Amino acid sequence: MIKWGDMADNTSNERSRAFLIALRKIIQAIDQHSISLKKKFGLTGPQLIILQSLLAHGQLSVTQLSKNVSLSQATVTGITKRLETKEYITREKSKDDKRKTNIALTEKGRVILKDVPPLLQEQFTDRFSRLESWEQLMIGSAFERVVAMMSAEEIDASPMMLIGSVGPKEQ
Repeated sequence: MIKWGDMADNTSNERSRAFLIALRKIIQAIDQHSISLKKKFGLTGPQLIILQSLLAHGQLSVTQLSKNVSLSQATVTGITKRLETKEYITREKSKDDKRKTNIALTEKGRVILKDVPPLLQEQFTDRFSRLESWEQLMIGSAFERVVAMMSAEEIDASPMMLIGSVGPKEQ
């Protein structure tokens, strides 16, 4: 583990290098978690998040589901088609509005959710919530600064820790 307090006398380049290594470790942790999830359960992170949202909220339209999981409707449509093929969900036209398609979890979908471990972001959220408020604010502020230094302010991202793109073809 990097000891930032011990780096006070180090050069800016050494601190930058140490920080980039820390960022790379975060990326690798997300990558490894995603690979493990796919290998053990045949699910991607976004697929699992959609299944969890359906478990929590019941039957939802694609629009509602898209809002719940912070992904575009096109992405959710692609993911749900793959989940339907695996028989984890069902789709049916709304009785009230034939333009809407409602999605519901199947029993097979409920069973897989019992076996899947928590997502990496759930573990992070649990640990982050145990920090003191001042430390949460300090970390948040530091990460906002890193986002700005990487010119990433305009990137639209959901609160899911995933690798690669989450477009319709990817998940």
